[in-house]
Amino acid sequence: MQYKKIILPNGLRIVIEEIPYVQSVSIGVWIQAGSRNEQPELKGISHFIEHMVFKGTGRRSARDIAEEIDNVGGQLNAFTGKECTCYYAKVLNSHMELAFDILSDMLFCSEFSDLEIDKEKNVICEEINMYEDTPEEIVHDIYASNVFKHHPLGFPVLGDLETVMTIKRSDILEYLRENYRPDNTVISVAGNVKYKDIEKLALKYFSDWGDRDNKSISTAAPSLTFECNIKQKDTEQVHFCLGFKGLDQKDQKLYSFLALNNLLGGGMSSRLFQRVREELGLVYSIYSYPSTYRDVGLMTIYAGTSASQLERVIETITGELKDLKKNGVTAEELLRVKEQMKGNFILSMEGTGSRMSSMGKSELLLGKIFTQQETLDNIDAVNMESLSDMIERIINFENMAVTVLGSVDEGVKTIPGMMV
Repeated sequence: MQYKKIILPNGLRIVIEEIPYVQSVSIGVWIQAGSRNEQPELKGISHFIEHMVFKGTGRRSARDIAEEIDNVGGQLNAFTGKECTCYYAKVLNSHMELAFDILSDMLFCSEFSDLEIDKEKNVICEEINMYEDTPEEIVHDIYASNVFKHHPLGFPVLGDLETVMTIKRSDILEYLRENYRPDNTVISVAGNVKYKDIEKLALKYFSDWGDRDNKSISTAAPSLTFECNIKQKDTEQVHFCLGFKGLDQKDQKLYSFLALNNLLGGGMSSRLFQRVREELGLVYSIYSYPSTYRDVGLMTIYAGTSASQLERVIETITGELKDLKKNGVTAEELLRVKEQMKGNFILSMEGTGSRMSSMGKSELLLGKIFTQQETLDNIDAVNMESLSDMIERIINFENMAVTVLGSVDEGVKTIPGMMV
């Protein structure tokens, strides 16, 4: 992977990878603004704005935006996360200027009419209600809220019904002034393109973007709260998250952390999947996942089971963790995990969309893009010593958070540390 980085006079960064053997191009506008940048009374505004930019500009109606992309067989979408928002398009390389035109029009010329704002409030409230009806999803937000307490990293990306309904046009414009800035943004392009062509398009459509506000938006690193909480909800299964303090995005030991995740619950061959599901048949779904932010991280294990088996599932998971701390990993496990990581990485990088995402997110959050070979070398550098050190560093039962959601029997409260 060879890429080129351009910085416009306004501070906007453009990262480009030429992939001459494809016919498509993926373009992403990555903005370092997400739910972490929100005030408590405006939870959900980042996601709300992401919806609103599709609702019409001075030149295009919402229908026009959709039709212009559909008419060339392209794709246009967006997503909001904790620390960033991304607007992206994928088109044939012959239509890449159209994608630049539409994306810049949406970002700079959206009208945010009061009528559309009111309509979209109802849409997002329905989205929140739908999310509330999926306990296997909402448990992760409740868990994050418990761990991060009142820090914005604990806010749900969608917001909540009360705060979404209070958002006004003036709130949107103020948020945009503070957070949608060229120095806070990366445009990532991957596909059958030429560097010079992308530079011309970036200058044409984004060079007039000036600082809307010199205010530097930042939040302090969160302090983590490790406790056990039960939230009663009428569900068929009980869903829970069990977690420990992890690593931040820039930690030098990140790949050992990711290897530990794969070993624990990163796939069907992982320890937890094999023990809890395949051998004991206690769950249908069990997995682990890492969450890495700019100054903090988590390692989380999720499982869903019947209320009558909750205690046994938690005891089995903690038993596996204790065994891992006591006996470590085998050379065979280490090799398998590393090959799994390398295979997953290489296969994930075969499309222009994934390569655009990898470059954009890496440049935005880390200020550096790792080549494919550098990533593979980092995985290969994980060894028995670094993985053993990571096990000791992460698995700490004195600082373990547990969040349980479901119809929980009274007897479950006898689990050590549990509180309602």
